[in-house]
Amino acid sequence: MLGVDIVSIKRISNLKQKYKEKFLQRILNENEIKLIKNNESLAGFFAAKEAISKALGVGIGSEFSFLDVEIYKSDKNAPLIKFKDEIKTKFKIKDSNLSISHDGGFAIAAVMIETQ
Repeated sequence: MLGVDIVSIKRISNLKQKYKEKFLQRILNENEIKLIKNNESLAGFFAAKEAISKALGVGIGSEFSFLDVEIYKSDKNAPLIKFKDEIKTKFKIKDSNLSISHDGGFAIAAVMIETQ
């Protein structure tokens, strides 16, 4: 399953400025918040979670929330996905791949999810 999302970095920056820590806590867990260095990386994580929900075919809502998944980094700084166990079971997730990029005022994420 494939999911892609693109988001304006300015839009995410404005949401962070308006709602402050509340916005971060709504979309990121504590470990992810520690990884965020700037608005570009925040927008990338937001786009990644949206892309994951699209790959699962449900969007962000009652079946899948921003906090059902964690974005973390490999030893070589590549983005990786960790699903909550119940999400992994519910969607029969076997493996996943994530790519995040940002340029020209936009962040984009592409996700591939392999199911059983």
